[in-house]
Amino acid sequence: MTILVTGGAGFIGSNFVLDWLADASAEPVVNLDALTYAGNRANLAPLAGDARHVFVHGDIGDRALIDQLLATHQPRAVLHFAAESHVDRSIHGPGAFMKTNVDGTFTLLEAARAHWGALPAEAKAAFRFHHVSTDEVYGSLKPTDPPFTETNPYEPNSPYSASKAASDHLVRAWHHTYGLPVLTTNCSNNYGPLHFPEKLIPLMIVNALAGKPLPVYGDGQQIRDWLYVKDHCSGIRAVLAGGRLGETYNIGGWNEMANIDIVKTVCALLDEMKPDPAGQYERLITYVTDRPGHDRRYAIDARKIERELGWRPAETFATGIRKTVQWYLDNADWVHGVQSGSYRDWVSQQYGATR
Repeated sequence: MTILVTGGAGFIGSNFVLDWLADASAEPVVNLDALTYAGNRANLAPLAGDARHVFVHGDIGDRALIDQLLATHQPRAVLHFAAESHVDRSIHGPGAFMKTNVDGTFTLLEAARAHWGALPAEAKAAFRFHHVSTDEVYGSLKPTDPPFTETNPYEPNSPYSASKAASDHLVRAWHHTYGLPVLTTNCSNNYGPLHFPEKLIPLMIVNALAGKPLPVYGDGQQIRDWLYVKDHCSGIRAVLAGGRLGETYNIGGWNEMANIDIVKTVCALLDEMKPDPAGQYERLITYVTDRPGHDRRYAIDARKIERELGWRPAETFATGIRKTVQWYLDNADWVHGVQSGSYRDWVSQQYGATR
């Protein structure tokens, strides 16, 4: 038995592959990744020489390649992590998000449908297509609104969230129209090891250690629910193992915090764990012009996955963020390796307007 993981060199995907193969009895993984700027083979370095891990450099939009992988490896499940996922980049270049998140998902669904349809009865009954998505498809919450449940209407507000909403709808339709055995999970903001430093938490850590400004959008009061990536991985495993076909499960961390409080927490941990002789890291906080259409609040109601599958996150934000900061302190070579010239140019372009 084998599983096929798409996007398994990215942040969440690589954490999932590493977590999966940490079990000596785990099924082998065929790992397909296009290695765009955020896909990093170094994330998978612990698996060098492990015969259970087969890495394939390729695109989910390549139907011939997907067909070949399905026919050769006969996976019992496809776990679809591959996505363009950065809201800021989607504002500047939405085309790539439509190509990967919408067209790529369509291609993958069609290949999976053809493969599944030709399987013997027992293998056909066991097959799963697990689609990994985001809470951003639900739009933005007011301060007093209850958290998102799986029945919230879709109200995406950015090109990124719109492209993910479209992919969610495709997955649902392929189940209801063709009977493809699908599962969908919508997660809140992930953080943890191997996170590419364009997102809030790793950017704050990396910039602080370099003595650079810590850019905070607008007033910093945008609220997110934060989920430690290894908890997300365990939630996905729970849904893959026992989720009801055609169902959606929200995976959240029960940690609503404002962005500015996240930044101050990171600064306080760095003050403790790696003090800066020049002073406290909060001195580097710099408010920048807010991004267009910035959603004010996300929050996940994760009671369904707990009720049906017994899953809850193992980490609090306090324990998870400490582990995260420590990982970045211990892995300076990894950070240096991902900070290419193009990445530095992007950060300068995106956060250049201070106030």
